[in-house]
Amino acid sequence: MSKPESSVTVAANFLKPIVEADLQSGKHASIVTRFPPEPNGYLHIGHAKSICLNFGLAKEFGGVCNLRFDDTNPEKEEDEYIQAIQEDVQWLGFQWQGDVHYASDYFDQLFAWALHLIKQGLAYVCDLTPEQAREYRGDLKTPGKNSPYRERSVEENLALFERMRAGEFADGDCVLRAKIDMASRNMNMRDPILYRIRHAHHHQTGDKWCIYPSYDFTHGQSDAIEGITHSICTLEFEDHRPLYEWFLEHLPVPSQPRQYEMARLNLNYTVTSKRKLKKLVDDNHVSGWDDPRMSTLQGYRRRGYTPASIRNFCDMIGVNRAGGIVDLSMLEFCIREDLDNNAARAMCVLKPLKVVITNYPENQTEQLELARHPKNEEMGKRVIPFAREIYIDASDYEEQPPKGFKRLVPGGEVRLRGSYVIRADEAIRDAQGNIVELRCTYDAETLGKNPEGRKVKGVIHWVPVAESVECEVRLYDRLFKTPNPDKAEDGSDVESFLENINPESLVVLKGCRAEPSLAQAKVGEGFQFEREGYFCVDSRDSTPDAMVFNRTVTLRDSWGK
Repeated sequence: MSKPESSVTVAANFLKPIVEADLQSGKHASIVTRFPPEPNGYLHIGHAKSICLNFGLAKEFGGVCNLRFDDTNPEKEEDEYIQAIQEDVQWLGFQWQGDVHYASDYFDQLFAWALHLIKQGLAYVCDLTPEQAREYRGDLKTPGKNSPYRERSVEENLALFERMRAGEFADGDCVLRAKIDMASRNMNMRDPILYRIRHAHHHQTGDKWCIYPSYDFTHGQSDAIEGITHSICTLEFEDHRPLYEWFLEHLPVPSQPRQYEMARLNLNYTVTSKRKLKKLVDDNHVSGWDDPRMSTLQGYRRRGYTPASIRNFCDMIGVNRAGGIVDLSMLEFCIREDLDNNAARAMCVLKPLKVVITNYPENQTEQLELARHPKNEEMGKRVIPFAREIYIDASDYEEQPPKGFKRLVPGGEVRLRGSYVIRADEAIRDAQGNIVELRCTYDAETLGKNPEGRKVKGVIHWVPVAESVECEVRLYDRLFKTPNPDKAEDGSDVESFLENINPESLVVLKGCRAEPSLAQAKVGEGFQFEREGYFCVDSRDSTPDAMVFNRTVTLRDSWGK
């Protein structure tokens, strides 16, 4: 039996016709893209969109994609993030061209180009304090004023810049600025900073530099050095494009990349701000950057999301410039579909209630075979021992059942999944009156066939008492209870997004019992726990002797109701 095909609809991508036209016209013989994260945090779901776009375009059109770390701010960057980002890109199913690139690889060339701008009279060393610089810059309604240091001679600027590099000044004493237009309507063109003094150790270059180029000065020139043809960023960089192009026009760069802007991913019930994610971690609202409720790729991975589900999600939302809010249910649809098609089935009783089948032989055990997947025979079978004592879920027995209840009731019958029909005869209670055990009888003629003369509608899951695996199950849900965490349910502002944390985003169940086959489950492996949802083996806390399963997603979307 063949594997079910995905029903994901691929949305429009406005960049594909542009790339296709560039190749057909001969403007580019092949395309080169790049994914350029700053190594100052973990990647989140918004980065996944950029990864899938840049690597996907390169693959579709026979080009290549670089991984480049734009590492111009050593005080906030760590090797831990560099390693995690590489791991995330590869986990999503992509591989960059050649070696990993770093903007710091080009620091010598960038310094030389800064000297070039000074010699052309297009850059100067400015001694204004940050407060003075903001005052001189003006605002959207008021043009800026030229710095009193703007007309320094080329010779003086060269000497001062060399002294900056030599470490003769303290942090913040002065900066190197481009000389463009302080009256420009575009604030980014008002003599932007090219270099700042930072006496900081760099994770790649060590203590070689005490001046570091700005992001704006670094990014486009790094693209040019690498021969990037299509430099794709989010819409907030649209106003930076004139500066991007100004640098390329005034420097002897080896190529002329073109910047394109797309709408970033805005996902409801989610935050992706690095500041907010860090706040969640630092204040212990979550267990770490890989907490399964986090929007980080490390968190999604630990929760049981698959690379295919995230790639399909990125295909579904498409690439445009319009923006808007994407419903989290789309992402949940993608993981449900992927796991429905590919995850093995298993049974796990979350709230065990012991059942003694009184008419089943005490020393007898049957090895029942159940399919690992109902629609994919290639996944094979799993064996579940059936004996006199089993566990069912406590919620599957009701003495006063609600209307429509099709499970076990006093004197009623139900089928055990892949097994026999049983009838509830007696409930055993403890001193407090709580039901602690059921006494049932089974119909020996109902294995694999319906009972004669009566119809049994309900089917419940079960596990054997003796061979079942005790485990912990963590029921994860959406971290926030409102679509926009910065707003209350009525749309009014809240003091902090933390007020909207969902108190039910994690429920821990101990003493759960899983079928014996799950004892061999591997870290990260996903399953459909029949009637309960999709789960995976936790990658941090689970051990062979104390297994932990994380709920990836429920079987159905309960938030849409």
